[in-house]
Amino acid sequence: MTSNNESVATQPLTIVIGCDTFPPHINGAARFAERLASGLARHGHNVHIITSAFDKNFGKFTEIHDGQSMTVHRIKSYRIPQHKSLRYVWPFTLKSKTDKILKDLNPDVVHIQSHLIMGRYLIQSAKQQGIRLLATNHVMPENLIKYTVIIPKFLENFVMRMAWRDAGRILSQVDFITTPTRRAADLLEKAAGLKDVLAISCGIDASKFANDTPTTNHEPRILFLGRLDYEKHIHNLLKAVALLPKSLNTQVEIVGDGGEKKTLEALAKELGIDHQVKFLGHITEEELPLAYERATLFAMPSIAELQSIATMEAMASGRPVVAANAMALPHLVHDGDNGYLFEPDNVQEFAQKLEQVLTADQKELDRLSENSLYLIQSHDIERTISIFEGLYRGDAESDRTSDDNQASYSRVIGVLPESMQKRVLEFRQRARALREAASERSEDLREEVRDRLEDLRDEVVERTKAVNTKVKETAKNTAQRAKKVVRDATDRLKNDEE
Repeated sequence: MTSNNESVATQPLTIVIGCDTFPPHINGAARFAERLASGLARHGHNVHIITSAFDKNFGKFTEIHDGQSMTVHRIKSYRIPQHKSLRYVWPFTLKSKTDKILKDLNPDVVHIQSHLIMGRYLIQSAKQQGIRLLATNHVMPENLIKYTVIIPKFLENFVMRMAWRDAGRILSQVDFITTPTRRAADLLEKAAGLKDVLAISCGIDASKFANDTPTTNHEPRILFLGRLDYEKHIHNLLKAVALLPKSLNTQVEIVGDGGEKKTLEALAKELGIDHQVKFLGHITEEELPLAYERATLFAMPSIAELQSIATMEAMASGRPVVAANAMALPHLVHDGDNGYLFEPDNVQEFAQKLEQVLTADQKELDRLSENSLYLIQSHDIERTISIFEGLYRGDAESDRTSDDNQASYSRVIGVLPESMQKRVLEFRQRARALREAASERSEDLREEVRDRLEDLRDEVVERTKAVNTKVKETAKNTAQRAKKVVRDATDRLKNDEE
């Protein structure tokens, strides 16, 4: 017999996720919202996204994200002049729009992904209509001020304090506040004056990135993936690469786009390493795992990561990571276990850590790789979705934090025990099987699409032939009628003359 609690736990919910950015926007918050939404849709929930339009097209759309269908309400938006891709919604008419959408949907819960514009007005609408509210914070005001207004240096600290205070005022109105890591939660509590912020990993489907290709430095290759904006400190990566021994012939792939791209290209040329650095721009979801797979290591020099989904993807690919010892990165990169940390802006130390991986023997590379795979399993996306489902329902007995906040996650690993190594190997083999199966399904789907297109083409050809035949017959009949009309008219004229 199914208990009432079990029945409630399996009942589909109507969930509204409010975002200032959502794919095709490319950033960590947008990618998390997409993966959360698609996971919830896979679990049978009715998912609606309210977000800014990506371009001039706005309205209500049915969209496919991460293989799942969902309804996306895109609000008319405008580009922020100082930023290459960010857009904003005109706030003074937004409340009436969010009021109407929520009234029409009558959702069980509203989950905002920032407090800036969309979340601010969704909170007002949801509270007035008595809807449960959650907020996940992905925002550090320090990263946004640069793209909004020009602030004199002596006023920066004051403006940051005001921005954090505003975040606290808005976020304090919701039922639950979450952020991806405990470090990020501590920062939010301290800077915004909040309490009981929950640390819930963004989560990742590691099987999409895991592979059985060994990490190798026979052809040393460094990968960076993310927005090419100043707070990512990619300039430090280029400077560090310039300090590496020329004999290594280290190649660098930089995936992503942003306002700093031209500056970085110029810097690479100035440093004399432009022949080693490839700026690949945005790549497809199919190309993404391959970029990690061909890398020797992943580099993340950013000083402003509340988690870093790209770093998690690299770990799921079994790659060592060299990252700045800043914000939440030490939560993912355990120094000496699955990579190395360097002090922010210390380019010399950064170069030393890169070289340490790029010159390691195969046994050491295997150890770093296995530890990345071991650690990433505490960030399972299904676990993340399960925790949020409990919060959405208001289940007092549900878990409140992801597995990466357990004490065991922070322990020094060194070399994995043989039993753990076996589990990691099995995980890689299962992941490869899943990827191969997915590839075969994709090929089957492509073949099906090709067959349908051929059938459609044949049908169009047949219809075109039929139409052409009908047109010819019609033209022939018309011509015959015209000739008859001319003959009749000519005969009448002759008769009249006679």
